[in-house]
Amino acid sequence: MSDKIKFEIEFVIQASPQLLYQYISTPSGLSEWYADNVNSRSELFTFIWDGAEENAKMLKRKSDEFVKFAWEENDDDSYFEMRIIVDEITKDVSLFITDFADDDEVDEAKMLWENQVSDLKQVLGSK
Repeated sequence: MSDKIKFEIEFVIQASPQLLYQYISTPSGLSEWYADNVNSRSELFTFIWDGAEENAKMLKRKSDEFVKFAWEENDDDSYFEMRIIVDEITKDVSLFITDFADDDEVDEAKMLWENQVSDLKQVLGSK
């Protein structure tokens, strides 16, 4: 198995941290933009795309700040994290994504996040 490469990508989102947190941490919020449907039982989240299911465990979360998930199928230390950052001076809100991908799939993974966050912005009415 090849080692995955960690990458980070940041998006400015025009929404309050509290509202944004609902969209990144709850099954109903994630269903609006990240997957076709999301179910959860305790810390286990099931993400459904086109009928295919993938399970992820919520490793950590802090209200209005971040969520961290790990895909159950991964046998390494990879995870994906969505962190809300508020600029102290401008009060701009950013969504900071940390994820892992195989070396030859990093660009594709970033593009996927860009498309999904674009959907999130649309749901939030953000530019």
